[in-house]
Amino acid sequence: MEQKPIIPYFNDNNIKIFALGGLNEIGKNMYIVECGEEIIIIDSGMFFPDENYGVNYIIPDFTYLEKNEKKIVGLFITHGHEDHIGGIPQLLSKVKIPAIYSNGLGCGLLKSKLSEYRRISANIIEFSDNSIYNFKNFKVSFFRTNHSIPDSFGIAIKTSLGYILHTGDFKFDFSPLGPQADYKKLTKYSEEGVLCLLSDSTNANESNFSVSEKKIGESIKSMFKNIEGRIIISTFASNVHRVQQIIDASVYSNRKVIVFGRSMEKTINVGKSLNYIKAPLSTFISVKEFSHILPKNLTILSTGSQGEPLAALSRIADGTHNHIKIIPKDTIIFSSSAIPGNETSINRTINKLFKAGANVIINSPLADTHTSGHASQDELKLMLVLTRPKYFVPIHGEYSMLKKHVELAISTGVNPENCFILSIGDVLTFAKDKVFSNYQVPSGITYIDSNNNIVDEQIVKERKSLSDDGMLAAIFTLDKFDQRIAETKIVTRGFIYTKSSETLIATIKDKANTLFDSYFKNNKTTTQKQLKTYISLELSNFIYSLTERRPVIMPIITSPK
Repeated sequence: MEQKPIIPYFNDNNIKIFALGGLNEIGKNMYIVECGEEIIIIDSGMFFPDENYGVNYIIPDFTYLEKNEKKIVGLFITHGHEDHIGGIPQLLSKVKIPAIYSNGLGCGLLKSKLSEYRRISANIIEFSDNSIYNFKNFKVSFFRTNHSIPDSFGIAIKTSLGYILHTGDFKFDFSPLGPQADYKKLTKYSEEGVLCLLSDSTNANESNFSVSEKKIGESIKSMFKNIEGRIIISTFASNVHRVQQIIDASVYSNRKVIVFGRSMEKTINVGKSLNYIKAPLSTFISVKEFSHILPKNLTILSTGSQGEPLAALSRIADGTHNHIKIIPKDTIIFSSSAIPGNETSINRTINKLFKAGANVIINSPLADTHTSGHASQDELKLMLVLTRPKYFVPIHGEYSMLKKHVELAISTGVNPENCFILSIGDVLTFAKDKVFSNYQVPSGITYIDSNNNIVDEQIVKERKSLSDDGMLAAIFTLDKFDQRIAETKIVTRGFIYTKSSETLIATIKDKANTLFDSYFKNNKTTTQKQLKTYISLELSNFIYSLTERRPVIMPIITSPK
């Protein structure tokens, strides 16, 4: 595929749509609408890496926004999940945002998150269902949707060419725990003219209609009443609807609730303060109290439904949790679905729990413990039919999901030529008489460690290489004239077992010596840095040709004492 030109600035009045995160992936959502001297940002999320190489989470590259900071008129938040708000502290540390627009629980969760960053301040404006914000090129309004967290909204951006609708994460729940989706507004936008629909694709490969949240609540309540021992239940910390259902089921079955996991504790505190989490005062207990509660009267609400190594449930499974050990008749309930890429870590945790003697319940046709917050195929088609967009861009999903969503759009009557599967950084431009995607903006990923510091991408690559293929050091001893005066040593860690690979080691040593000698023969002037770079690259390619592995190569130059 031909590389599109990368454009750091635009100086025209065409309407442009692009993503800095959330395409060909699940998470890290960040979408941009630009026209003239104005930029609107929708969400600024993060995601957790599949494997941890000293990295806590990943966010988008904000280079384009840094270069175009003066154009930004606002950041609009669809809802309070981490994959939509988790990158905001890092964004604010790099870019001045005039205002952040959010609603209800999203505001509460965002304020709680930003309270941990003393040097960061934000102008947070709480919008309502009927709020309208006018800018030179845009008029922004909102439509309520159903999702797995209260106060989820889509964003409607009125432009000179029609509405651009961003659904946020959504599904159509006809018996929701909160307000209904705003079908009336969706049809109103359609009547006025929808230029482009950007729609959630997470469940585009799922044919079954999403189960109602109310049905899941009833199922959990029934389980709690029939389970004899302790219940350890894990769900997404930000799934406030599910947390409330778990609390309701605990009260119904005469159980006290203890919470483990910092993110879960924070969500419950914010939810309680905003009256989204409701329970009798005596429901929640402390660590000091829970050891005195009978197993049949205890619910342990925990983080770790995705098998995260440091989360509470993983530590319980490993037997390393400070306060909880698995005991006979414990029942573990996973009230969640696997985020793509997390299946291995989840299964690892489940197997450890079984080995520890627990009974484990996961979502299945026989045990409704979770329903998705994302629309399946019929719901996606309903959104398309209600809005009748001229152009369509599937968002928030891996490539197979985006492609399937386009097929669904075409089946509802959208012109195939008007459907665009974009990659992160691809710019879709709407001019008066044409639509095209000929450019990209600077884009990429940024790694963040446990101290909220940026980790260089090259360091992460080296850590991954060390984990996968190990390390090999070639140690050269030189005199003051840069002549080798001792046998070159090869030392490996995590690459091969040296004693059983003497022939291979000898071959690598000979190649290292040849590279060393040829470099000095062909270069009159040099530095140790240049020499090491040359040997590292050439030796890496040589070893790969022999083993199909690429250990981290460390040339070391020493001199006799």
